[in-house]
Amino acid sequence: MSPYKTVFTTERGLRHQEAALQAAPDILDIVMLRQPDRETLKKALADADYLISERVGVIDADILRAASRLKLILRLGSLTHDIDTAAAREADVVVCRWPVITVIRVAEHLMLQMLALSKKLRESEAIALAASDQWGESRRTDEDTFAYNWSGRENVEGLWGKTIGIIGFGEIGAELARRLQGWDVRILYHKRRPLPVCVEETLQIRYVDEETLFAESDYMVVLLPYFAETDMKIGESALARMKSGAYLVGCGSGSVIDEAALARAVISGHLAGAALDTFEWEPICAHNPLIAAAKRGHNVLLTPHIAAGGAAAAAIARRQDYTNILNHIAGQPLRYRIV
Repeated sequence: MSPYKTVFTTERGLRHQEAALQAAPDILDIVMLRQPDRETLKKALADADYLISERVGVIDADILRAASRLKLILRLGSLTHDIDTAAAREADVVVCRWPVITVIRVAEHLMLQMLALSKKLRESEAIALAASDQWGESRRTDEDTFAYNWSGRENVEGLWGKTIGIIGFGEIGAELARRLQGWDVRILYHKRRPLPVCVEETLQIRYVDEETLFAESDYMVVLLPYFAETDMKIGESALARMKSGAYLVGCGSGSVIDEAALARAVISGHLAGAALDTFEWEPICAHNPLIAAAKRGHNVLLTPHIAAGGAAAAAIARRQDYTNILNHIAGQPLRYRIV
């Protein structure tokens, strides 16, 4: 059987591209394109059977007219607003989405980061594990006998009623917004291209400019990808614009946050805490100032780039991305079908 030509468009870097290619089944002849312009994409699709679109990329009637053999469009992720589903239906092209498990895991990790900071988890756990007698006599508890907050912790709160700001809003931001629905929080976001109103209404989010995002967020979620223009973007001046007592959590690319400036903002008390999973230098260097801040008892939570799971970019984590295409070839039912 001849391989099925499959155009794979992505915004992601070489490491992620290589993992996707390694995971591809032999029956697919993959043409990988990073952020192709319209004419390049149309030319590649002229004899393509399948299109995989990772993260974003407008797919409209004009592009579909150039893809006479196209059978199925697969969007990796959940944001499908930039695919013209009416045009796809007219062209008899199936459209599916496919959840990205690593993206979902990162969104879950962000929830952990925010909750851990709000509850001062590291400090609270250390107090409990120390079991010091400095807090007074210990008595057996019953309905009316207990020692609530026996260590006198202050400002132990939660997320209810808070404003969550997300900078670098993409698939991870969307999954985080979904997980925050029902928590009674206000979600603001900023990115280069605002989302359509219908998407904002579904996710219960509101677009604001960068200045407003920093000024109003109780929790700033940094999900920026690494580009030359985002290198050290979250530095001294950006942190100074954050409201006093806010928290910063980060699962975006490393080298986007000035870690020394962040450590100073926490130590000075301007920020109430910070949690990072990615760093400028990885594995993390022993002289990272955030480590010193954490060891001195500040509200800092650091994890070793594990938010996406144990094999974020490995080929084994990408194999399921091709499930619907293989099902289509085999005449099997499709999951997460839109058209």
